[in-house]
Amino acid sequence: MTTMTMAEFTKQSLEEGFDEVLIRTWPANQQLDTHTHPFDASVVVMKGSYSLTIGDQVRHLDAGDSFRLARNVAHAETYGPEGATIWVARAN
Repeated sequence: MTTMTMAEFTKQSLEEGFDEVLIRTWPANQQLDTHTHPFDASVVVMKGSYSLTIGDQVRHLDAGDSFRLARNVAHAETYGPEGATIWVARAN
């Protein structure tokens, strides 16, 4: 579980070259079919859970988990029964 504050996450992300930091909230059981993003992302799950699918690999993420995803990587997302709130830094 991360003990980092949003201010600390933002500062660290900007120092690492990310240029945008957002809080995103997803509803319960939301499914996003395979798609890509035109930016690199650094993500911390703050509340709830979801599954990230890349190819044949599924990664289940709970509050406190983090990951990075390079731009243009095809992936799908399925949010858990309580939805999810994430912090996401983007390098556009």
